Amino acid sequence: MSPNTTADDPIRLLALRETALSLDEVCAAVQHDAAGGTDVFIGTVRNHDGGKGVTALEYSAHPTAEAELRRVAEKVCADFPVLALAAVHRVGLLEINDVAVIVAVSCAHRGEAFEACRRLIDTLKHEVPIWKHQRFVDGAEEWVAAC
Repeated sequence: MSPNTTADDPIRLLALRETALSLDEVCAAVQHDAAGGTDVFIGTVRNHDGGKGVTALEYSAHPTAEAELRRVAEKVCADFPVLALAAVHRVGLLEINDVAVIVAVSCAHRGEAFEACRRLIDTLKHEVPIWKHQRFVDGAEEWVAAC
């Protein structure tokens, strides 16, 4: 369990990390005896964006990002019958194929798990203050909001 959670809290793991993310850790965090469905999303660094070749990304987070991540997770838990939820995001320099984000949700039924997981990643992307600095093959660079 991550800090600031209780045994009854469905939010089992929330973190921003400079180190590699673990799918095993996230899946273990959302295991629940009553879960009939667990949905996981893994976001990776791809080698292109907008028709341009990408060489690397660097993620930066505002000091409020973890609090905003918790707010997003709490909203998903309020809107769906979530049994367990986890979300971890990398910060720092990432190379092509590195895992940038993993989110997972367990619910009693698969449909609820799919919907809750999609809401979690989509809302995280739009509302948590994490920015990426893209580096392109041609030497150009750009900052873009969210993951």
